[in-house]
Amino acid sequence: MNRLYVSEDLDADLPLTLGKEHAHYLATVMRAKAGDQVLLFNGRDGEWRGKLEAVGKSAVTVELEAQTRPQAAEPDLWLLAAPIKKERIDLVAEKAAELGASALWPVFTRRTVMSRVNTERLGAHMVEAAEQCERLTVPAVMEPADLDKALAGWDGGRALLFLDESGGGAPLAQVLAELPAGPLAVLVGPEGGFAPEERVLLSTLPFARPVGLGPRILRAETAAIAALAIVQAVRGDWARAPRS
Repeated sequence: MNRLYVSEDLDADLPLTLGKEHAHYLATVMRAKAGDQVLLFNGRDGEWRGKLEAVGKSAVTVELEAQTRPQAAEPDLWLLAAPIKKERIDLVAEKAAELGASALWPVFTRRTVMSRVNTERLGAHMVEAAEQCERLTVPAVMEPADLDKALAGWDGGRALLFLDESGGGAPLAQVLAELPAGPLAVLVGPEGGFAPEERVLLSTLPFARPVGLGPRILRAETAAIAALAIVQAVRGDWARAPRS
Protein backbone atom coordinates (compact mmCIF):
# COMPACT_ATOMS: atom_id res chain seq x y z
CA MET A 1 0.00 0.00 0.00
CA ASN A 2 1.36 3.43 -0.92
CA ARG A 3 2.16 5.65 2.06
CA LEU A 4 2.36 9.42 1.62
CA TYR A 5 3.19 12.49 3.68
CA VAL A 6 0.68 15.29 3.13
CA SER A 7 0.24 18.79 4.53
CA GLU A 8 -3.56 18.69 4.62
CA ASP A 9 -5.57 17.96 7.78
CA LEU A 10 -6.69 14.35 8.11
CA ASP A 11 -10.16 13.61 9.45
CA ALA A 12 -12.95 11.29 8.39
CA ASP A 13 -15.33 14.22 7.94
CA LEU A 14 -13.01 16.27 5.72
CA PRO A 15 -12.86 15.95 1.92
CA LEU A 16 -9.30 15.47 0.71
CA THR A 17 -7.80 16.40 -2.64
CA LEU A 18 -4.09 15.86 -3.30
CA GLY A 19 -2.29 18.07 -5.80
CA LYS A 20 -0.17 17.56 -8.89
CA GLU A 21 2.96 16.17 -7.21
CA HIS A 22 1.09 13.38 -5.44
CA ALA A 23 -1.09 12.80 -8.50
CA HIS A 24 1.99 12.28 -10.68
CA TYR A 25 3.53 9.90 -8.19
CA LEU A 26 0.40 7.81 -7.71
CA ALA A 27 -0.80 7.74 -11.31
CA THR A 28 2.44 7.70 -13.28
CA VAL A 29 5.04 6.16 -10.97
CA MET A 30 2.92 3.73 -8.95
CA ARG A 31 0.18 3.12 -11.55
CA ALA A 32 -2.49 3.55 -8.89
CA LYS A 33 -6.13 3.63 -9.90
CA ALA A 34 -9.50 4.48 -8.39
CA GLY A 35 -10.42 2.02 -5.66
CA ASP A 36 -6.84 1.46 -4.47
CA GLN A 37 -6.05 2.11 -0.83
CA VAL A 38 -3.40 4.50 0.45
CA LEU A 39 -1.93 5.42 3.85
CA LEU A 40 -1.54 9.12 4.68
CA PHE A 41 0.13 11.04 7.53
CA ASN A 42 0.85 14.71 8.20
CA GLY A 43 2.78 14.75 11.47
CA ARG A 44 -0.27 15.94 13.42
CA ASP A 45 -3.26 13.64 12.97
CA GLY A 46 -1.72 10.18 13.06
CA GLU A 47 -1.89 7.81 10.11
CA TRP A 48 -5.04 7.27 8.05
CA ARG A 49 -6.16 4.71 5.51
CA GLY A 50 -8.01 6.09 2.53
CA LYS A 51 -9.48 4.94 -0.76
CA LEU A 52 -8.64 6.68 -4.02
CA GLU A 53 -11.89 8.01 -5.47
CA ALA A 54 -10.44 9.56 -8.63
CA VAL A 55 -6.90 9.60 -10.01
CA GLY A 56 -6.03 12.29 -12.53
CA LYS A 57 -2.89 13.91 -13.91
CA SER A 58 -3.24 17.03 -11.80
CA ALA A 59 -5.20 15.91 -8.75
CA VAL A 60 -6.27 12.88 -6.72
CA THR A 61 -9.32 12.70 -4.49
CA VAL A 62 -9.24 10.45 -1.43
CA GLU A 63 -11.99 9.19 0.85
CA LEU A 64 -10.55 8.76 4.33
CA GLU A 65 -11.83 5.54 5.86
CA ALA A 66 -10.20 5.16 9.29
CA GLN A 67 -7.28 6.22 11.44
CA THR A 68 -4.83 3.32 11.50
CA ARG A 69 -2.38 4.75 14.07
CA PRO A 70 -2.83 7.67 16.50
CA GLN A 71 -0.30 10.46 16.65
CA ALA A 72 2.36 9.70 19.26
CA ALA A 73 5.17 11.65 20.88
CA GLU A 74 8.62 11.13 19.34
CA PRO A 75 12.10 11.89 20.71
CA ASP A 76 13.18 15.55 20.69
CA LEU A 77 16.51 14.84 19.02
CA TRP A 78 18.42 17.29 16.84
CA LEU A 79 21.31 16.39 14.57
CA LEU A 80 23.76 19.23 13.95
CA ALA A 81 26.00 18.30 11.04
CA ALA A 82 28.66 20.17 9.12
CA PRO A 83 27.72 20.12 5.40
CA ILE A 84 29.62 17.58 3.34
CA LYS A 85 29.48 16.52 -0.31
CA LYS A 86 26.04 16.21 -1.91
CA GLU A 87 25.61 12.44 -1.95
CA ARG A 88 26.92 12.11 1.60
CA ILE A 89 24.78 14.84 3.18
CA ASP A 90 21.78 13.37 1.34
CA LEU A 91 22.56 10.04 2.99
CA VAL A 92 22.81 11.73 6.40
CA ALA A 93 19.40 13.36 5.90
CA GLU A 94 17.80 10.08 4.85
CA LYS A 95 19.22 8.11 7.77
CA ALA A 96 18.46 10.89 10.26
CA ALA A 97 14.80 10.50 9.36
CA GLU A 98 14.97 6.71 9.66
CA LEU A 99 16.75 6.87 13.02
CA GLY A 100 14.31 9.20 14.73
CA ALA A 101 15.87 12.68 14.52
CA SER A 102 13.33 15.45 14.94
CA ALA A 103 15.46 18.08 13.20
CA LEU A 104 18.53 18.38 11.01
CA TRP A 105 20.56 21.57 11.45
CA PRO A 106 23.43 22.16 8.98
CA VAL A 107 26.17 24.13 10.75
CA PHE A 108 29.28 25.64 9.20
CA THR A 109 32.49 25.01 11.14
CA ARG A 110 36.01 26.34 10.61
CA ARG A 111 36.97 23.35 8.47
CA THR A 112 33.71 22.89 6.58
CA VAL A 113 34.52 22.65 2.87
CA MET A 114 31.01 23.06 1.46
CA SER A 115 29.68 26.62 1.39
CA ARG A 116 26.06 25.99 0.40
CA VAL A 117 23.29 23.66 1.49
CA ASN A 118 20.19 22.75 -0.53
CA THR A 119 17.71 22.47 2.33
CA GLU A 120 14.80 21.80 -0.05
CA ARG A 121 16.56 18.71 -1.40
CA LEU A 122 17.42 17.50 2.11
CA GLY A 123 13.80 17.95 3.13
CA ALA A 124 12.62 15.89 0.16
CA HIS A 125 14.95 13.05 1.14
CA MET A 126 13.59 13.14 4.69
CA VAL A 127 9.99 13.02 3.49
CA GLU A 128 10.72 9.96 1.36
CA ALA A 129 12.54 8.26 4.23
CA ALA A 130 9.70 9.00 6.67
CA GLU A 131 7.18 7.53 4.24
CA GLN A 132 9.18 4.35 3.87
CA CYS A 133 10.18 3.79 7.51
CA GLU A 134 6.60 4.36 8.75
CA ARG A 135 7.31 7.13 11.23
CA LEU A 136 4.48 9.59 11.86
CA THR A 137 6.44 12.82 11.43
CA VAL A 138 9.02 14.30 9.08
CA PRO A 139 12.09 15.92 10.66
CA ALA A 140 12.48 19.67 10.26
CA VAL A 141 15.39 21.06 8.26
CA MET A 142 16.63 24.13 10.09
CA GLU A 143 18.20 27.14 8.41
CA PRO A 144 21.97 26.63 8.03
CA ALA A 145 24.08 28.69 10.43
CA ASP A 146 27.65 29.16 11.58
CA LEU A 147 28.45 26.97 14.55
CA ASP A 148 29.41 29.98 16.67
CA LYS A 149 26.02 31.60 16.11
CA ALA A 150 24.16 28.36 16.76
CA LEU A 151 25.94 27.95 20.09
CA ALA A 152 25.48 31.60 21.07
CA GLY A 153 21.69 31.25 20.91
CA TRP A 154 21.52 27.77 22.42
CA ASP A 155 18.80 26.81 24.87
CA GLY A 156 20.67 25.41 27.84
CA GLY A 157 17.86 22.95 28.53
CA ARG A 158 18.94 20.90 25.51
CA ALA A 159 22.04 18.78 26.12
CA LEU A 160 24.57 18.93 23.28
CA LEU A 161 26.80 15.91 22.71
CA PHE A 162 29.63 16.65 20.28
CA LEU A 163 31.58 13.86 18.66
CA ASP A 164 35.19 14.43 19.68
CA GLU A 165 37.45 12.65 17.22
CA SER A 166 40.48 13.51 19.38
CA GLY A 167 39.45 10.81 21.85
CA GLY A 168 38.64 13.18 24.69
CA GLY A 169 35.09 12.04 25.28
CA ALA A 170 33.51 9.15 27.13
CA PRO A 171 31.61 6.53 25.07
CA LEU A 172 28.35 7.94 23.74
CA ALA A 173 26.24 5.11 25.19
CA GLN A 174 27.73 5.71 28.64
CA VAL A 175 27.01 9.44 28.52
CA LEU A 176 23.45 8.81 27.35
CA ALA A 177 22.85 6.48 30.28
CA GLU A 178 24.01 9.21 32.69
CA LEU A 179 21.95 12.05 31.19
CA PRO A 180 18.46 12.79 32.49
CA ALA A 181 15.61 12.51 30.01
CA GLY A 182 15.02 15.64 27.98
CA PRO A 183 15.76 17.40 24.70
CA LEU A 184 19.00 16.27 23.11
CA ALA A 185 21.28 17.25 20.24
CA VAL A 186 24.22 15.51 18.60
CA LEU A 187 26.92 17.57 16.84
CA VAL A 188 29.05 16.05 14.07
CA GLY A 189 31.98 17.95 12.62
CA PRO A 190 33.30 18.04 9.03
CA GLU A 191 35.74 15.69 7.31
CA GLY A 192 38.72 17.42 8.90
CA GLY A 193 37.24 17.45 12.39
CA PHE A 194 36.73 20.40 14.70
CA ALA A 195 39.32 23.14 14.81
CA PRO A 196 41.20 23.42 18.14
CA GLU A 197 39.46 26.68 19.02
CA GLU A 198 36.04 25.08 18.40
CA ARG A 199 36.88 22.19 20.69
CA VAL A 200 38.00 24.65 23.38
CA LEU A 201 34.77 26.64 23.00
CA LEU A 202 32.61 23.54 23.21
CA SER A 203 34.44 22.33 26.30
CA THR A 204 33.56 25.54 28.15
CA LEU A 205 29.80 25.33 27.53
CA PRO A 206 27.82 23.94 30.48
CA PHE A 207 25.31 22.18 28.22
CA ALA A 208 27.90 20.49 25.96
CA ARG A 209 29.77 17.23 26.52
CA PRO A 210 32.37 15.48 24.35
CA VAL A 211 31.56 11.90 23.39
CA GLY A 212 33.32 9.17 21.46
CA LEU A 213 32.32 6.39 19.08
CA GLY A 214 35.30 4.08 19.53
CA PRO A 215 38.96 3.87 18.55
CA ARG A 216 38.62 4.51 14.81
CA ILE A 217 38.33 7.83 12.97
CA LEU A 218 35.05 7.68 11.07
CA ARG A 219 33.89 9.57 8.01
CA ALA A 220 31.52 12.40 8.88
CA GLU A 221 28.47 10.64 7.46
CA THR A 222 29.38 7.37 9.18
CA ALA A 223 29.82 9.14 12.51
CA ALA A 224 26.41 10.85 12.21
CA ILE A 225 24.62 7.60 11.41
CA ALA A 226 26.44 5.63 14.10
CA ALA A 227 25.68 8.27 16.74
CA LEU A 228 21.98 8.38 15.90
CA ALA A 229 21.82 4.58 15.94
CA ILE A 230 23.28 4.53 19.45
CA VAL A 231 20.83 7.20 20.64
CA GLN A 232 17.98 5.22 19.11
CA ALA A 233 19.16 2.03 20.84
CA VAL A 234 19.57 3.68 24.25
CA ARG A 235 16.80 6.27 24.31
CA GLY A 236 14.67 5.63 21.25
CA ASP A 237 10.89 5.53 20.85
CA TRP A 238 10.22 1.84 21.28
CA ALA A 239 6.50 1.91 22.09
CA ARG A 240 5.14 2.08 18.55
CA ALA A 241 1.37 1.85 18.36
CA PRO A 242 0.20 -1.13 16.26
CA ARG A 243 -1.65 -0.35 13.05
CA SER A 244 -5.37 -1.02 13.23
